[in-house]
Amino acid sequence: MSKLLPRVLALLAVMCLAGVAWTPSSDARAERSLIEATDNLRAETWRLQRLMGRSRTPSAFSERRTVSARYRVWVLRLWRERAVRARRAAARPPHRSAWLCLQRHEGRWNDPHAPYYGGLQMDITFQRAYGRDLLRQKGTADRWTPLEQMWVAERAIRSGRGFWPWPNTARMCGLL
Repeated sequence: MSKLLPRVLALLAVMCLAGVAWTPSSDARAERSLIEATDNLRAETWRLQRLMGRSRTPSAFSERRTVSARYRVWVLRLWRERAVRARRAAARPPHRSAWLCLQRHEGRWNDPHAPYYGGLQMDITFQRAYGRDLLRQKGTADRWTPLEQMWVAERAIRSGRGFWPWPNTARMCGLL
């Protein structure tokens, strides 16, 4: 027993030292934190750009390959600015006042009653045609934000349909 105790203590000491070596340093955690924050801002920017029908801002993901903390911080700030610009642009759809007028006549933004959903009363065919990604991710238009509903309707306008999917309310709002 007396020979076993020093061996066990030595083994425990080696395990403790190895455990310290395996724990990530605070520098490594900070690096991961910067990269994760950059990834989140990039994803938000791209999601909003996709919603607005704009092309994605290119990225080489270079912050993942560099050892420079300064560069990582610079890239984080760059994507923060891009996300802010994308949020501002998404908050102002081109025909926002028209969509608000239509919604006042159509119903609540979260109207779940089939066959027409949401504040702009979109049927499933319309949602599949112009909001396929949102339909797949969130379900029917009554689960989308008002801005998402407006941007999907903007896609219909850009496709050439104009305000014709809402003939009666568009006339009441002076759009047809």
